[in-house]
Amino acid sequence: MSRKKTYSIMAAAGAVALTLSACGGGGSEAGGGAEGGSTMRLALNQTEQHPSYITLTDFSERLSEATNGWDIKVYPNETLGAQQEALQLVSDGSVEMAIVSGTQLENLNEDFKVFNLPGVFESIDHQMKALNDEEIVGELFTSLEDENITVLSGGFTQGARSVYNSKHPINTPEDMNGLKFRVQESDIAQEMIRRMGGSPAPMAYGEVYTALQSGVIDGAENNEISYLTQKHNEVAKYFSYTEHLVGIDYMIINTDVLESMSDKDRKAFQQEWERTVEDFTALWKKQTKEAHATLEEEGAQFNEVDKEAFEEALAPIVEENLDNKAQRELYEATKAAAE
Repeated sequence: MSRKKTYSIMAAAGAVALTLSACGGGGSEAGGGAEGGSTMRLALNQTEQHPSYITLTDFSERLSEATNGWDIKVYPNETLGAQQEALQLVSDGSVEMAIVSGTQLENLNEDFKVFNLPGVFESIDHQMKALNDEEIVGELFTSLEDENITVLSGGFTQGARSVYNSKHPINTPEDMNGLKFRVQESDIAQEMIRRMGGSPAPMAYGEVYTALQSGVIDGAENNEISYLTQKHNEVAKYFSYTEHLVGIDYMIINTDVLESMSDKDRKAFQQEWERTVEDFTALWKKQTKEAHATLEEEGAQFNEVDKEAFEEALAPIVEENLDNKAQRELYEATKAAAE
């Protein structure tokens, strides 16, 4: 694996301690092992209407029934901080679990960027097939355990991500010139916007609505469900189907907590997580169709783009970001999973 990058999140642990104290904590302290489980706190940046919250709540209920005392308290809406903070909090054990975007894990191990390259996944089904294949992801997903973070196989798809803005429809890369788009905090995410013609503006997810409303940014890139649940359609009505990336959210868990589970409970945990991934994927596809219909009713304007022009603009990013043999092999194995 490539050399890991690290960063500090000042005062994150103190902030979450205050939050959890105000909320009454997350239940008994995690780490019950064979003697019994506990309530694990899970940081999420989505709303209660998002498929992530719905399926994670169901996950907790099933986990409670299937194990000796393990369940999950989901904290939505960035209650426990933005995703960069969540990574640090899971690592130090202040929070037991979190859902984090694929771009966040690049900051700990650059090999994760392979799954954030444009075109690496041809569809949601291809993505899920690859991310559930231990031969493809096994070594990568355990590579953060010296940081006390385990990435669970599978994950939650973000679907195809496209651009939206408050100014006008986007048809070609030239239409993005002069517009500032929010992106996730990663070099590849920023480069994709540059190559597509826009100016990237990295910022936390929870800040996007206000930034759009105030004109600090002109647009963002995301999927239809997040576009609706975050109400970004209220302040940026032009949604253009660039579909430049099939994004991924990972489930991460504190490694010590995972290893403290009895063999029986850990097996049940894994089985219920696998079911949760399947449930989420099915719900995602259903809610995407429903979100599109609702957005049209609320006045969002959708349009197709010149896909060939955008694909041509993005093509160099793949070759420029496969930095070593491990990354090339991971990319090739992932692409082969589509066959």
